[in-house]
Amino acid sequence: MLLLRDARPSDLPRLARLARVLDTVNLPHDEDALARIVDLSARSFAGRIRDPLRREYVFVAEKRGRVVGTSLVIAQHGTRESPCTFFDVSEREHYSSSLDRHFRHVVLSLGFHFDGPTEIGGLVVEPGARGAPERPGKQLAFVRFLYMAMHRERFRETVLAELMPPLTRDGRSRFWEAFGRRFTGLDYRAADRLSRENKEFIQQLFPPVDVYATLFPPGVRRHLGEVGPATEPVRHLLGTIGFRYVSRIDPFDGGPHYEANLAEVSLVRAHRRARLAPEPLAAGGAEALVAVEPREGPDRFRAVRCEVRHEGDRVRIPAAARKLLAAKPGDRVDLVPF
Repeated sequence: MLLLRDARPSDLPRLARLARVLDTVNLPHDEDALARIVDLSARSFAGRIRDPLRREYVFVAEKRGRVVGTSLVIAQHGTRESPCTFFDVSEREHYSSSLDRHFRHVVLSLGFHFDGPTEIGGLVVEPGARGAPERPGKQLAFVRFLYMAMHRERFRETVLAELMPPLTRDGRSRFWEAFGRRFTGLDYRAADRLSRENKEFIQQLFPPVDVYATLFPPGVRRHLGEVGPATEPVRHLLGTIGFRYVSRIDPFDGGPHYEANLAEVSLVRAHRRARLAPEPLAAGGAEALVAVEPREGPDRFRAVRCEVRHEGDRVRIPAAARKLLAAKPGDRVDLVPF
């Protein structure tokens, strides 16, 4: 049984090793940046950041004291100081009667959100734990919606997932090489690192006009809005709970934007709150993620995947789950189906 909880400063060495697997804006392979992210998360869970939309929450999956994966929720991605940047993808038709030629062109239009959506990201599972019976990736994906369901008022109505596209074997973006590099003079990794703190260069250096994808090489056009093989399971999982492609792509790598209305996400709709029954569950029941918010101890949030049985306004869970949660009869718990 995995324990899902909020990240602690003591998790930094393990998070740094996970960041080597997928060096991204949300989980950078940079110890100083990671330390700032974990510190922001700790203050967010503790409520020490007054504006809820400035908060970010890092979750980890722990197995026998070892962190095997992580995921993240950013309460608002896109502000006046650091807008969410994207390309809207549309199609335009052109016809010449004198030539009797008809073309459909994919067109990219640069856009910004200055009052942006909640974003989910940073989902990484160590290679040795992928495909394990506990399904750590799915648990880390779903626990974010459990937390958002518990605290709807802290998040935006729209939830965004920026998915990774196919990259080259050496980790480069074909889209960036064909477009972004030409207008910034930066390679993909340098631009990605810079964007963590500063997106002003995108606003100033990208051309403020529509871009016809017809001008890109065929290999670039073919992958616009696609997800890479490693990301396909995440795309499928998000689709099952209500996310859809919204015809927007990332300006750095051409990866697709998927969105959902938080209130319409199936997990959020199915969220329930109950009290722990006096007796534990011996056998049987439906699988769920069950969470508590301890008032004492090092953690502000703890959750497990286990079988549950509802009995009126009470719920029974196995003794092992109760122990891992450090919960006792009568404690309030929150649940979403797994």
